[in-house]
Amino acid sequence: MTFQRLAALSTRARIAPRLVRGGHGAQHFNEPGGYLFGVKPGQKYEKEGWETIWVGGFGFAFALAAVGLYYKPDTRQEAERQMREEGDVLEYKHTEYRA
Repeated sequence: MTFQRLAALSTRARIAPRLVRGGHGAQHFNEPGGYLFGVKPGQKYEKEGWETIWVGGFGFAFALAAVGLYYKPDTRQEAERQMREEGDVLEYKHTEYRA
């Protein structure tokens, strides 16, 4: 069997052209320029409009989570009381480690 015939039978050879053709017009991507975030040294970074809202939203979500975890009710005492009523053992005998 020749290489061309094997390539024609290959799944990758049949799927790859469809991936290239099936787009929405010309494909655009940013060429790598070698600079972090595409900002050259000495240039000032200009924020986009959505960045301030996104960072503020993340900060608010973390602060809300921290406050919620700080004021979370302690349910250990209630759980220990229920376990004692049911007859469960809360303290276990310590076993020594043997090598």
